[in-house]
Amino acid sequence: MTAIHDMTATEMLAAYKSKKLSPVEAVDGVIARIEAWEPKLKALYAPDFGNARKSAKESEKRWAAGKPCGALDGVPITVKENIATKGVPMPVGTAANDLVPVAADAPAAARVREAGAIILAKTTMPDYGMLSSGRSSFHPLTRNPWNLAWNPGGSSAGAGAAAAAGYGPLHLGTDIGGSVRLPAAWNGIFTLKPSNGRVPVDPPFLGRVVGPMTRTVEDSALLLGEISKTDWRDHMNLPPATIDWMAGPLDPKGLKIGLHLDAGCGMPLEAETKAAIEAAAKTFADAGAIVTPMPAFMTAEMLHLQDVFWRARSWNDFAALSPEKQARVLPFIAKWCMGGADLSARDVIKGVNNTMAIRAAAVKAIQPFDYVLSPTSPVPTYPAEWEMPSNSVERAMDHIGFTMPYNMSEQPASSINCGFTKEGKPIGLQIAGHRFDDHGVMRLSRWFEQARGPQKAWPEPPK
Repeated sequence: MTAIHDMTATEMLAAYKSKKLSPVEAVDGVIARIEAWEPKLKALYAPDFGNARKSAKESEKRWAAGKPCGALDGVPITVKENIATKGVPMPVGTAANDLVPVAADAPAAARVREAGAIILAKTTMPDYGMLSSGRSSFHPLTRNPWNLAWNPGGSSAGAGAAAAAGYGPLHLGTDIGGSVRLPAAWNGIFTLKPSNGRVPVDPPFLGRVVGPMTRTVEDSALLLGEISKTDWRDHMNLPPATIDWMAGPLDPKGLKIGLHLDAGCGMPLEAETKAAIEAAAKTFADAGAIVTPMPAFMTAEMLHLQDVFWRARSWNDFAALSPEKQARVLPFIAKWCMGGADLSARDVIKGVNNTMAIRAAAVKAIQPFDYVLSPTSPVPTYPAEWEMPSNSVERAMDHIGFTMPYNMSEQPASSINCGFTKEGKPIGLQIAGHRFDDHGVMRLSRWFEQARGPQKAWPEPPK
């Protein structure tokens, strides 16, 4: 049988049903894997293995009686630090926040508990979620399991690293500009940034989503079936919908697919990444898809104004901190926030209007196509100690030209591994669809997962 830490959620559930594995054995096996990796990887916050083992024993009794309590009963899961879980403080990645236990589970955490999943731990993130990195003023430096000298990306840094390292099959992250897709790309895993409102978020905000992060598309589909259930706390939540998330792959034959290789802004597309995306596009074309180039729809000014808007929002929060707390914020983030200090009301409104311009441009660009293929990131992963791929406050957002527009336009977009650089760095293919077509994006991702062929073996802990 597959090693417990390498089992998918669907494999675990089948093994529970057939009595070949118990939830206690599964949780113990995953914890052993974590203990082998975590001293070097530093992907977790607030691990609670005692309660996890207690929950596993309760799940074991239910499975023995043939009465699992839900679709995820006994499956280990991690939850990103900024997704509230009852009783656990939520520092949001920064040493500036007071550690106050939260009163209630956020919607996604509540749904996975109701489905019987066993929360092992929270996962790390950078200060305020505003870095594509494992750097944080509160958490230890999170690293990439493919090479500990590499960055796991962010802001769902710990979730991406944990998935690749085998910290159980299911992980939850959040995304406002690329924060599930970038770590998915740089850790070689799968994720979906759903349409805004598909998965309830508390508190909701423009562009913010919760998404599954897993090794396989099927496991993300399984998780989506639970976390997409409605919750009144998200006032932008979509109406209830009956969706067969576990449906099979979508045959691309005859589909009109755009190939988007020029973001129109930010960092240039790195050569090996470009070659991997073109090879992936050829896989679709060879299967009968009509693949044609999609021109750039973003501009450097659009990216700049989005950065300005985020700086203004973050400066508002940063300025409210006492001088003592400001001094605890990661210096890179503090300096970045200060870029919003002297903005006028007109500057801020330009930023808000720019968000709508990005939204309109993204929706218009995809109209001739059923789906769009692009790099998730223009560059592969970078040194673990850097805060951003550019390593520059002035160019902090230069790497999100392919991902961020789909947050603003509320369109679904996945990231799935499509190859590796010569150095062994994973490369992510982004598959985007029309607003609310999360199901189609998932099914097309599942087709590519089957068509792409065998991947590298998952990384092993350092000896």
